Amino acid sequence: MKKRRKFLGTKREGLSTSFRSNRWIGSELARCEFRDTRHGKRLQRLLEQLSEKIGGSIPWACQDWANTKAAYRFFSNDRVSEEEILAGHFQATRDRLAAHGVLILMLHDTTEFTFHRNDVAPIGILHKSHLRKDKEGRPIHYTVCGILMHSSLAVTTAGLPLGLAAIKFWTRDQFKGCNALKQKINPTRVPIERKESFRWLENVKQSTALLDDPRRCVHIGDRESDIYELFCTAQKVGTHFLLRTCVDRLAGDGNHTISEEMKEVRVQGLHRIQVRDKQGEVSEAVLEIRYRRIRVLPPIGKQKQYPALDLTVIYAQEPKVPQGRDPIDWKLITDLPVLSSADAIEKLGWYAVRWKIEMFHKILKSGCHAEESKLRTAERLVNLLAVLCILSWRIFWMTMIHRSAPETPAEVVFVQLELRLLDALVKETSHLGQQQKTLSTYLTKLARLGGYLARASDSPPGNLVIWRGLSRLTDIELGAMIGARLVGN
Repeated sequence: MKKRRKFLGTKREGLSTSFRSNRWIGSELARCEFRDTRHGKRLQRLLEQLSEKIGGSIPWACQDWANTKAAYRFFSNDRVSEEEILAGHFQATRDRLAAHGVLILMLHDTTEFTFHRNDVAPIGILHKSHLRKDKEGRPIHYTVCGILMHSSLAVTTAGLPLGLAAIKFWTRDQFKGCNALKQKINPTRVPIERKESFRWLENVKQSTALLDDPRRCVHIGDRESDIYELFCTAQKVGTHFLLRTCVDRLAGDGNHTISEEMKEVRVQGLHRIQVRDKQGEVSEAVLEIRYRRIRVLPPIGKQKQYPALDLTVIYAQEPKVPQGRDPIDWKLITDLPVLSSADAIEKLGWYAVRWKIEMFHKILKSGCHAEESKLRTAERLVNLLAVLCILSWRIFWMTMIHRSAPETPAEVVFVQLELRLLDALVKETSHLGQQQKTLSTYLTKLARLGGYLARASDSPPGNLVIWRGLSRLTDIELGAMIGARLVGN
């Protein structure tokens, strides 16, 4: 095998949108290591092209047959993998984690990418579904093909995404695991290494390894992450976790469960939050807070493999059923101590940040249109998804830094040409004109190019208007550069 060579970036030939190629793309890919340095150059070129045509197809982004063919060769190359594509971004995430010497929330979640193909074998299967029923009323099933992705996103407690820390892709060639075995064997007796949920443990270890101090990281997961092996893995690597629990485990001496013990706990505080019903109406919900440190036992079939753990269980529940929506019923489990209702409310706030990884997945699917790709095999699609993950993080970062650090200098994102174009294209509103021209000011202008109205009562711009604005700014900047050349000639 040839020695891997570190890619240090390259200048882009011809006309270019300078802030994408020379600023963030170079830093994200600087420490990619490929067996052939040409692959690193092609990756940078591809990321530039896709960032200029967010949501577009590969031919549209590449613009000509030579670049399109080169992109297809890159995605289908056996010597290129998603690990190599993402390696530079992971190292850049490590640098940002080190620079933010504060508590880090590591958000974990799994998502599916569905592709419509007549032949599902080259990609793999997700599940079975049905469109209609036969004459006897029985559903006619068909197999849905696609790719699963388990991602780990590092964010601050304020919600600023610092980067991806781990990603696992996989496909299924047949239905297996607990779903296939449940009629033959108790799922709790299946080794974790044989389950798809093993990805949770792998990502916890990989993402924790990026931090200089694992103790300042809290891993956040939904009910899918309620895995006893994950609790033990976090303890082994010296990090923390805060998960939503769905398993009523044995507790104490083994003669009762967690829920039975929590029934004895009195209400220790109230917490008021704003929620929306199914019609989008905002109302206030009052949650009763209960918490207790409990000795939690492993599953019966694995009590010889894993020790009992002292964990904190937090219940946040609405005592009455509200109108127009389901009652809030959060049951969290963590290894962190909770000594007061304020501590419990703090942990609820951390868990509420978890939805941001779902927003990241939404950008991948709705913004970058990842599921619309026509690439034919799982290997090619995975390489494309890895590239789009870097781009989606950047869009998400731009959206959230506007909210969490609005006073950041505009030069962190934009160069002078973009700043001048935004000033020329977007007139100052009365409330914008009174503000100092920070990054928040120019991101608002960028969002206005994407359809954001910027009224005084409007909430901060979201991902949709940001990626629309980026696409428009790219075209405008390219036109300005071409115009300057034509006038110069």
